[in-house]
Amino acid sequence: MDWINLVSAWAVPVMIAFIPLYAYFKKVPVYESFVDGAKDGFSTAIGIIPHLVGMMVAISVFRASGALDFFVGWMAPMLSWLKVPPEVLPLGFLRPLTGTGSLAFTTDLIKTYGPDSMIGRIASTIQGSTDTTLYVLTVYFGAVGIRNGRYALKVGLFSDIVGFVAAIAVCLLLFG
Repeated sequence: MDWINLVSAWAVPVMIAFIPLYAYFKKVPVYESFVDGAKDGFSTAIGIIPHLVGMMVAISVFRASGALDFFVGWMAPMLSWLKVPPEVLPLGFLRPLTGTGSLAFTTDLIKTYGPDSMIGRIASTIQGSTDTTLYVLTVYFGAVGIRNGRYALKVGLFSDIVGFVAAIAVCLLLFG
C-alpha cells in the first residue's frame, strides 16, 4: 500500500515536469505554445458564457418555483416503500445540471445525516456514479458550436439515471 501512496503523491508533479521537458527536447516552443493555448481558452470561455448563464437561470427557476420540492413530495411514498431515502432524490435532479450545486446538496446531506448514514453513503455514491451531463453538453457543444445534441442528451441523461439507480441499489445491497 505504501507504493500506491507514493505513486499517487508523485504522479501529478512528475507529469507537470515531464510534459514541458519532453516538449523542450522535441524542439517545441513551450512558452509560446502555452500562451497560444491560453488565448484559445479565453475565447472559448467567452463563447460559452451565454450557454452557462441560460443553464444557471433554468436551474434557479426549477428550484425557486417549488417544482423540485413538489416532485420529491410526490415521489416520497413510493421511495419509502422501496426503502430509498427520499432525501437523496433532489440529488438525482441536481447532479446532471450542476456539479457545484449537487456537491453543496451532498455536503448538506452529509452534515445533516452523517457520512456513515445510508443517506450519506447513497449521496456520496451518486456523486461518483453520475455526471453533470447538461453542464458538459453546454460547455463542450457551446464551445464548438454544435446546435443539435439531442442524441448526446438522451444518452447522457439515460446514463445518469442508470448511475443514480445503480448507486442506490449498490448502497442498499452493501449497507442496507
